[in-house]
Amino acid sequence: MSDRPLKTLHLMSCRGWSSDAYWAGRIVQELERQGQEVTLACRPSIPKVAAALRALGVNRFISLQMVSGFAPVADLRDLSALRLLLPRFDLVHVHRGKEHWLAAVANRLLPVPRPLVRTRHIILPVRSHSLNRWLYRQTDLVVTVSEAHRESYLATGLVPPSRLLTLTGGVDARVFRPEVDGLGFRRALGFTPEHRMVGVVARLRAMKGHRTFLEAMSQLVGRDPLLRVLVIGEGPDGDGLRRLGESLGMGEGLRFLGHVEPVPQALAALDVAVYPSHDSEGMGRVLFEYMASGRPIVATRVGLAPEVLKDGDSALLVPPREPASLATAVRHLLDDRSLAAKLGATARQLVEERHSGEMVATQLLDRYRQLVHI
Repeated sequence: MSDRPLKTLHLMSCRGWSSDAYWAGRIVQELERQGQEVTLACRPSIPKVAAALRALGVNRFISLQMVSGFAPVADLRDLSALRLLLPRFDLVHVHRGKEHWLAAVANRLLPVPRPLVRTRHIILPVRSHSLNRWLYRQTDLVVTVSEAHRESYLATGLVPPSRLLTLTGGVDARVFRPEVDGLGFRRALGFTPEHRMVGVVARLRAMKGHRTFLEAMSQLVGRDPLLRVLVIGEGPDGDGLRRLGESLGMGEGLRFLGHVEPVPQALAALDVAVYPSHDSEGMGRVLFEYMASGRPIVATRVGLAPEVLKDGDSALLVPPREPASLATAVRHLLDDRSLAAKLGATARQLVEERHSGEMVATQLLDRYRQLVHI
């Protein structure tokens, strides 16, 4: 099998900086690190997304309109552009439904169709109707970001097991690593090395479990004058969560930091990192950033966490929506620093062995080469 660089086109129609956009940017970056020629097509009217992708290190861009829903004029323009673009590439990889349809139809118009790969980023089930049956017959490989996603596909009968590939993680293990120093981040907040810092990094939305987190931490703050609880992130539930923090009487023990940079230094400052989600998520980006940073983790038994982490070995796992259980686990790690260090080291090892961006890209590239027969 040849090892020449593959020319791959990724299509990504995200209108905001979502997990889909991040995953696409990360995999493009990692494939380029491995010497591949990767081009990313995105929407020209979303400069924030393009700027974030450039910050990740994505270098080759083109624009397609990829208007949401059925847009005959824009869709015909995109199809015309894709008919000219696709023959220049060995393979096309899509990330959302809009570009999946565009690529599938454009491919059928070519004398020699290109292998078509779809990453499914969300857990919502795919419906098995006649249109989707046609679409997935045109699709050579479906990448899922968790085993739960894979099982959801298998249940539909749309994709046989041989055309499903689960790739969890994708974190940049060169950026997020245990050696990062968080002392400067602590000092910028007015904290000392003696303070014990517990934090959650997530968009402020109900499914992320912030209410449970705050209720749990309120049980600890009053007993430990050196404990500081950090909520890092922005989102629609911010005002309500701040009011909840005030009503719980957490005072100076609680800080809402909003968006922070650089994130690796913020994670390095945490003594315990918490993943309190209530509902199954997609790729679980921050969970893998915690792991790569070697942070001791307390996570709920939801979605990806019990797939990739083992209770007592690489994290402490607790039931969702149970503040008392969460508080007990956090207290355990604050009190037992040897256990905390062991969990953090094991989590980092898991990233290096299975979940780094380099590992994910290597596995994906192997399947790419099988599809293009080189």
